[in-house]
Amino acid sequence: MINVVIIIAIAAIAVGAAFSAKKHFGGSGGCCGGGGETIADEKTLEGAKIGEKTLVIDGMKCVNCQNHIQNSLNKLDGVAAKVNLKKKIAVVEYCREVSDEELKNAVANAGYTVVEVK
Repeated sequence: MINVVIIIAIAAIAVGAAFSAKKHFGGSGGCCGGGGETIADEKTLEGAKIGEKTLVIDGMKCVNCQNHIQNSLNKLDGVAAKVNLKKKIAVVEYCREVSDEELKNAVANAGYTVVEVK
């Protein structure tokens, strides 16, 4: 009888781990945030768009990473960013001149690395 209980407990743990792994490797979940998921701030430019840059980002693993980077970029004045987890990029629109270094620093402050600015 005790063997059956142990087997059921192990099976329940294995099933739970499999669902968690599927969510994690599917690119969703709060895996990198130490708990709950970060919610992305949606932002639009207050002025007229004068340019756009695409940042190639290293280190994104989940939606939490994506949202953390997007929020960090959107804190910059005159910048509106959308981050794409699957493509590992951030598309940044701006209504004031913004340097590549300023964008790289915002991503670095979130804990990630800009590989290239296009």
